[in-house]
Amino acid sequence: MGVASLVLGIIAVVIGLFAAGYLGWLGAILAIIGIILGALGKKDPEKSGLATAGLVLSIIGLVLCLLLFIACYACVGGLAAMA
Repeated sequence: MGVASLVLGIIAVVIGLFAAGYLGWLGAILAIIGIILGALGKKDPEKSGLATAGLVLSIIGLVLCLLLFIACYACVGGLAAMA
């Protein structure tokens, strides 16, 4: 579960950085799944390091995706209000 959390966290961060406007919701969903898998993966002492890294990356990805998703829609709303 630690490896899956790490992979989902990496994907969420990449989506958050490069495709936040229209795929921010997908990155947020993947990050939430990564957080759950990371928390479950920390129970295995052999792969606790991977689970911790996945948990941290998933949290960063979730915050990044949600902030940029909200910022994108705020910009679109501001532009629409000017017209």
